[in-house]
Amino acid sequence: MPAVGMEKPSREAQEGPDENEIPFGYPTNVCDDVPSLKYLCCNCKNVLKRAQQTLCGHRYCLACLSWIVRNTKSPICQTCKEENPTAGNEGSLLTEEKAFSDAAINKEILELKVHCSTSGCNWTGIMRDYEEHQSLCECALISCHLGCGHVVIRKNLADHLEKECIHNMEACQKGKQKISRNQLQQQVCENSALKNPKAEPPKDKSRTAAVWKSKDCCRFSEIGCSFRGNKDKGKDHEKSSTVAHLALMLQFLKKMKTALFHKFECDPLNMISSPTSAKCPEGSALALHLQQALEVTGDLEVDCNYTGSSAEDELKLQRHTVNQKIAGLQDKVQVFENIVTVLNREIETSNIAIVSFQQEHGLNQNLIRNLEKKIADLQRSLALKDVVLSGLHMHYLASVEASYDGIFLWKIPEVSRKCQDAIIGRHISLCSPAFYTARYGYKACLRVYFNGDGVAKGTHVSLFFAIMKGEYDALLSWPFKHKVTFMLLDQNNREHVIDAFRPDLMSASFQRPEHDMNIASGCPMFLPLTKLQSPKHAYVKEDTLFIKCIIDTHS
Repeated sequence: MPAVGMEKPSREAQEGPDENEIPFGYPTNVCDDVPSLKYLCCNCKNVLKRAQQTLCGHRYCLACLSWIVRNTKSPICQTCKEENPTAGNEGSLLTEEKAFSDAAINKEILELKVHCSTSGCNWTGIMRDYEEHQSLCECALISCHLGCGHVVIRKNLADHLEKECIHNMEACQKGKQKISRNQLQQQVCENSALKNPKAEPPKDKSRTAAVWKSKDCCRFSEIGCSFRGNKDKGKDHEKSSTVAHLALMLQFLKKMKTALFHKFECDPLNMISSPTSAKCPEGSALALHLQQALEVTGDLEVDCNYTGSSAEDELKLQRHTVNQKIAGLQDKVQVFENIVTVLNREIETSNIAIVSFQQEHGLNQNLIRNLEKKIADLQRSLALKDVVLSGLHMHYLASVEASYDGIFLWKIPEVSRKCQDAIIGRHISLCSPAFYTARYGYKACLRVYFNGDGVAKGTHVSLFFAIMKGEYDALLSWPFKHKVTFMLLDQNNREHVIDAFRPDLMSASFQRPEHDMNIASGCPMFLPLTKLQSPKHAYVKEDTLFIKCIIDTHS
């Protein structure tokens, strides 16, 4: 079976990270608002780029985490050290395998509002479009792509290539076609090589390095791998396609072994060590090809003396593949267990916060209910106070308008409207404020019917006198027996309407009141309606009339 050697260290690991390749996140000065601390990388302190959450719960840029792990012997989370200087447990150890992508934070970061920090550029947008803009920004400084070493503004690149670049296109001396100065120099070297065949061809190390470090091809493309992608995707591809690469390598070695042993029947070790051997003249070229192929792959050492069966090789390869898958699954299970642990801690914290919020919510609800009850009590108290104030106001008005000498003057405004209301039956009568015959005497009021009452309805104005229930009725003599005189005043003081009557002592209207007011009694035909609105008299002037009642308390 071919002996599989240890993987050679990558070129970047041997040379160390380039100073310009040290990773960092998005600069904070491109954000419109100051970014929250949860959006900042614990390493570079910039806005997270492809955020990764570690087992300890802190977040790093994907490139930052990879750089820390690659360049630190025992990478411990710096934030954990700051929070707890004695931190050194397994939970604070940084590894790429045990970190996981924080999709929620990445989504929030990609929606942050940003602007271009390049001087002269007014672009604004969201973080999702920031990198694309950086690659197209007309105000950005870029290096000349022809390799002259100049740094120019992107929008001035065309002028630079036309006027300043030393690699600009020049006319070919032979064909008069446009070629660059470097191509012209290379053509001159090729012409000199044709003239001097013994001269060694120039070794273009930079071109070899460029081909070797091509970012579009997998390192195993020489043996059949068809992957194309950038450097980061290439690393992920190599990690996930180890079994496929081993299968391609095994197929390649089988073909080479068949070509060496069955076609040429010579010792491959001697052929490789002595490619010019006379025993196998045609095998020397094939041996050189095998040696070059092994140098390209660079990761396997083949023992061609092995003559074991292919079935046994394939069985061992399958076992090796299964073991690798099992080991990978175990690592993934461990990572998922760690992720679940972190999530459980976050869930416990969230549950505690939820319980606290629920308790606070319950207290707030009780407080709200108590306040609502107090507000309802205050509203009831205010309503009762409004009723009391209204009663006091009415009592005050009655006290102000009342008279206590048996003489009452009643002013009635808006006579026309009130007469119309009486005609249509809306308000057929109108009651006056109360008045008294003396300070502690009888309480009485007047009632007027502008469209008449009883037999006088529609022809006369009816005026009545009513005894009301008073505060001092127990001290007065009953029935009421004082003379009552009505007067409708002529506002020109020419002809007053006067009518009087004496109480019927047997009538219930003049007995001590048992209710608020007795039945009114008086003059049903006090004044004809035609005389009320007559222009000869001034009983109604400016839509107002005056009625006077005199109670003779001496009779």
